[in-house]
Amino acid sequence: MVTNQASLKRNGVQDFVTIRATALIMTAFTFYMCWYFIFTPVITFEGWQALFSNLAMKVFTFATLISIMLHVRIGMWQVLTDYVKAAALRAAIQFILNLIAFVYVAVGLFVLWGV
Repeated sequence: MVTNQASLKRNGVQDFVTIRATALIMTAFTFYMCWYFIFTPVITFEGWQALFSNLAMKVFTFATLISIMLHVRIGMWQVLTDYVKAAALRAAIQFILNLIAFVYVAVGLFVLWGV
């Protein structure tokens, strides 16, 4: 049997790997931010601005935002296909959730880089 590796269709393995990878990125970001809050004695605007002015932190934050978007997209697709049987309703809910996730990333991009 020949499989098409260049297919644009998703499969279960790709979804599984994407969910796990995005979860790792989000967990690493959460732990880093917890560490920052615990070990920074006084959090000021200047300290907060200095933290997010670093290019590595901007990239890490943006990667986390993209991870949230992908995680929501796949997770909600899985939940909705299990529990919402009406195809039109499921498509509408998926569209709204995907739009919200995209807007979330777009706003994050504007906040991080002031685009």
